[in-house]
Amino acid sequence: MLKGLISRLFGRRSDAIAPADTRASEPVRPAAVQAQGVRASAGDINAAFYCLVAGDPHEDVPAATEQLILESLLRLVKAPDSAASLVPRVPAVIPPLLRSLRDTSLSGSDLARQIAQDVVLVGEVIREANSSYYSPATPVRNLEAAVLMLGQNGLRMLLARVAFRPVISQQSGRLARLSAPPIWAQAEKCALAASMLAYEHGAEPFEAYLAGLMENVGLIVAFRMIDQGFGDKAVLPGSAQFCRGLFGYARMISARIAMLWDFPPNVVTAIAQAGEADGPPLAQALGKADRISKLRLLADSGRVGIDAARAGMDATELQCFDKLKDKEPG
Repeated sequence: MLKGLISRLFGRRSDAIAPADTRASEPVRPAAVQAQGVRASAGDINAAFYCLVAGDPHEDVPAATEQLILESLLRLVKAPDSAASLVPRVPAVIPPLLRSLRDTSLSGSDLARQIAQDVVLVGEVIREANSSYYSPATPVRNLEAAVLMLGQNGLRMLLARVAFRPVISQQSGRLARLSAPPIWAQAEKCALAASMLAYEHGAEPFEAYLAGLMENVGLIVAFRMIDQGFGDKAVLPGSAQFCRGLFGYARMISARIAMLWDFPPNVVTAIAQAGEADGPPLAQALGKADRISKLRLLADSGRVGIDAARAGMDATELQCFDKLKDKEPG
């Protein structure tokens, strides 16, 4: 069964995004997002997000260098052990979270006692309860009240985020360090958006949250690889061809690592097929969350106007977009 899943998800898809000749490639042009908002193509939104993450991509990088990087990423798609070695492993808290997804036997007091053993976690829980997402009528001051506010699913999402943070945020290498903050901010927002949109698509909210956190781990892997290959001279190419290849391979790498880390098969599938018209419900929710979260970051950074970012969104998408406004990185 596992072999069949790998073949279906990755066998033909790696070839479909294989590197092509970049000599005639156009530079990255993200301007289309301004006019079309969430209805802009995934490529346009990724291009705009790439410029945010990369700062100022270099349009004069030789075609041979771009080709070398893309070919190296393809090798990582096919060797997930090597890809996973470039980022810290998700801490051991994730498997128990997955196993306890539907466990309702623990009371709020039981959960509060367990959380109270970790001072840092206590602060995280109380801060989360006071965030704009929950918007309490009065500030939450104690742990038990915070646990009640979040509920079991909210706690699982919080714990997953705390566990995931080092995977993206604790990086060495110039490009990886510079790109980690916006990638982590997008991962948090994407996870939250995916959990909110899961109901609409008939998907499991916690699994959607995990998929959102995991989706762009492959980008960090890519930047770590470039850092290792080029050192302090590492730069990010500015061609549209490279941008398409980077995001395509990064998503495949994320899915392969998720499989290696024993994430549920439907989470792996959602990452591999995010946003595809014929994808399963979780993939549909994740694709939409990815677009909305990137637009939120682009709007907050001033790279896309708020009205432009909201253009074309339906009522559910607008509600999700607005919920992400004041969500601070955790």
